[in-house]
Amino acid sequence: MHWRTRLLPAAVCGVAVASVYAGQPVLGPMGRDLGVPADSLGWFVATGQLGYLAGLVLLVPLGDVLDRRRLIAAHLALVAAGMAITAAAPVAWVAFSGLAAAGVFAVVVQTTVAYTASVSPSAERGRNLGVVTSGVVIGILGARVIAGILAGLWGWRSVYLTLAVLAAVLAPLALTLLPAEVRPDTARYGQVLRSFGGLFVQPMFLGRGLIAFFLFASFGTLWSGMALPLAGAPWHLSEAQIGLFGVAGLAGALGAARSGRWGDAGHARRVTGIALALLLASWAAIGQLPWSLPLLILGVILLDFAVQAVHVSNQHTLTSAYPDRTSTTIGAYMVFYSLGSALGAAATTALFGGTGWIGPTVLGAAFALCALAVWALDSIPAAGRRDPRWCQVHHRRCVRPIEKSSGLP
Repeated sequence: MHWRTRLLPAAVCGVAVASVYAGQPVLGPMGRDLGVPADSLGWFVATGQLGYLAGLVLLVPLGDVLDRRRLIAAHLALVAAGMAITAAAPVAWVAFSGLAAAGVFAVVVQTTVAYTASVSPSAERGRNLGVVTSGVVIGILGARVIAGILAGLWGWRSVYLTLAVLAAVLAPLALTLLPAEVRPDTARYGQVLRSFGGLFVQPMFLGRGLIAFFLFASFGTLWSGMALPLAGAPWHLSEAQIGLFGVAGLAGALGAARSGRWGDAGHARRVTGIALALLLASWAAIGQLPWSLPLLILGVILLDFAVQAVHVSNQHTLTSAYPDRTSTTIGAYMVFYSLGSALGAAATTALFGGTGWIGPTVLGAAFALCALAVWALDSIPAAGRRDPRWCQVHHRRCVRPIEKSSGLP
């Protein structure tokens, strides 16, 4: 049961999310082949992110309405189709269309995370989410390593063809091997969408969402822009060599895999604050890219450790607070992730052309500082101390005790 509730969902997440990020180390060859100018290369990533945003709003809430296993299988099959279109694209607009389509259905990641939270006992929810979310990080960062190697051997199209095959294989496996959920009566789609919108006015949810927005804007600034200075003077690295930086990021992210257990122990808020401080500090090392690759590697490790720790803590907090609508909650939360990632990807390539690496460095650090500021302001909100849900997830004593509350807001 454990491998089916942890490892198979982690594999699904890894392949799906790789479809959005695999292009980052091969932006240069893609642009040259398809005739896209250098200052617009970030849109290869941003297009997938915007498609992802549409999927978060329209598709992820379906997980609270329909059988999640069937949704996972169907969405994986459509990710495979989008990757195949991108691999075969003769011109830029076809590639953008394939990336957008794959991005829309790559939200299978959130359906899978919600599925994992739903089938996990409460005492193991954080641990299981940590493993499955590690699959997401492996997909984001490991895809860079594999993409660099494949592009060096057979060109950038082989990257998307490989992902298409993997997604097509995983679709029937997910349908047949994932264990069934035991769920209460499901809501109607219209009700779920209204609930989706209502989350954005709840202070605890909004605070975690804003942290995610700035967190992934900082993350996107690094990983969507780093290939450009590494490919130029003084380093002149190949796509395969640039992809190997994903190993450093992977090491950092997997180092934070225990953050789910820290959440189970009631330390999610503290972990978030420490990790965001590390995120800010990482940019001091990342800014040394033009002069020192060892310092860049250190910064990459710190940044990805911080991002993984905060991301798992956020999801643990929110699925604990809204256990009856995990798909809707995860989908709404990931809207912030998608917008932040798209902003970072588009802004860093635009800045690099005019300022060199100093522009993306300042931008990434500014995003990290904003995330830390939101965490500090959100730590002990006056209204939150009377919110039973806030007290429960932060393990604090409420001004109004939980047992005397009239119900969750």
